Amino acid sequence: MRQFLPLAAAIFLAAGAHAQTMTSPATPTPQLSPPPATGTTAPHRTAPRHTRRSMQERFDAANTTHDGHLTQQQAQDGHMIAVARHFSEIDTDHKGYVTIDDLHAYNRARYAQRRAARTAAPATTTQQ
Repeated sequence: MRQFLPLAAAIFLAAGAHAQTMTSPATPTPQLSPPPATGTTAPHRTAPRHTRRSMQERFDAANTTHDGHLTQQQAQDGHMIAVARHFSEIDTDHKGYVTIDDLHAYNRARYAQRRAARTAAPATTTQQ
């Protein structure tokens, strides 16, 4: 019995190693595409972005005139939906445009309102 276990283990390991080195004739070998001809460039691909863009990046992308002033139409076209929806609340001076500072001030004010509402709400306890 002492000799059987090491012998069985050796056979088992050898069979597994042999199975890994064998290739099946049914599976074709993948062919690599030839390199592009000289003078042509391969299309540039970028990896998908899995991070959120900052407010500044989104503002810069939507501001097509690059003047630092974002109109309501630019916000809609730039997919800044919340800015377009609350544009009149953000544009407190009624200039017809908002700046990145206006957006930050609006977000700070909204955060302060939510925080005040959260602390002012009485904790409901049920006693029975």
